[in-house]
Amino acid sequence: MHPTLPRLLPGDFPPVERRRLTTLQVNLGYRCNQTCLHCHVNAGPHRREMMDADTLALISEVLAARGIETLDLTGGAPELHPGFRSLVTQARALGVHVIDRCNLTILFEPGQADLAEFLADHRVEVVASLPCYLEENVERQRGAGVFAKSIAALRRLNRLGYGEPGSGLVLNLVYNPQGDALPSPQPQLEAAYREALAQRFGIVFNRLLTLTNMPIQRFGSMLISKGRFDAYLALLKTNFEPANLDRLMCRHLLSVDWRGHLYDCDFNQQLGLAADGPRHLRDLLDTDPAGRPVRVADHCYGCAAGQGSSCTGALT
Repeated sequence: MHPTLPRLLPGDFPPVERRRLTTLQVNLGYRCNQTCLHCHVNAGPHRREMMDADTLALISEVLAARGIETLDLTGGAPELHPGFRSLVTQARALGVHVIDRCNLTILFEPGQADLAEFLADHRVEVVASLPCYLEENVERQRGAGVFAKSIAALRRLNRLGYGEPGSGLVLNLVYNPQGDALPSPQPQLEAAYREALAQRFGIVFNRLLTLTNMPIQRFGSMLISKGRFDAYLALLKTNFEPANLDRLMCRHLLSVDWRGHLYDCDFNQQLGLAADGPRHLRDLLDTDPAGRPVRVADHCYGCAAGQGSSCTGALT
């Protein structure tokens, strides 16, 4: 795999300062039942990195100590971690909102037969990756058979009340472009998803979140191999919108890797750019990161280009 960090530093992205920490995004490990072309984590079935029990136990302590509002669980497939369910239960007991970044097909893996029911019982928000509503496009990115399983998983979640008005069970979908282009405007794309999924499969959902592909890890390496890395970075810079700076997710979110190390976002985690100030989860027990500078490089233009991009979708 081609290294991407040397192509992103030194960068000219504007300085960004942290505000109050409201969201802890925790990567429980890089093991996944899928291997997606756009994956910036380079996750897959071959990965063995997994958070240990001592580090996992720190998460609930930090949630309470810092008064954190949202625990955002990711991976890999976070549900494959043996401590996933106990962590969700502990966080919900603290009154913390929990997000599960779910690839949908995980619902059909061995040992996960009751996963959907568990998520519904604990009122976990499901953020589900579905890069397109067309089978051909999904399977080009994610592999053969993934689309049918994803549709079956969405129907199962709908039967439990996910995505239904008034249920309180939130089901958001995530869109990534097929290649080195910016996402289409989120409202129009959401309307197209809503119509296609409802008409063809009877599926409902709350929101569509559009994410820009980041020029790092597997996707960045592919761009380098095809000689398109510089052109894609130029596209991001050309479409930079200064108004997006105020809404960047790194202002109120910290990313935690499987070892408990802290980063300003999931993308910095994959590049090894440690956060300024507190460096480990345990440091948050008595240290407030507010006011610290965010470590930036040229990949940050991916979050600030066009309509903007974050873990909660478009910024504008």
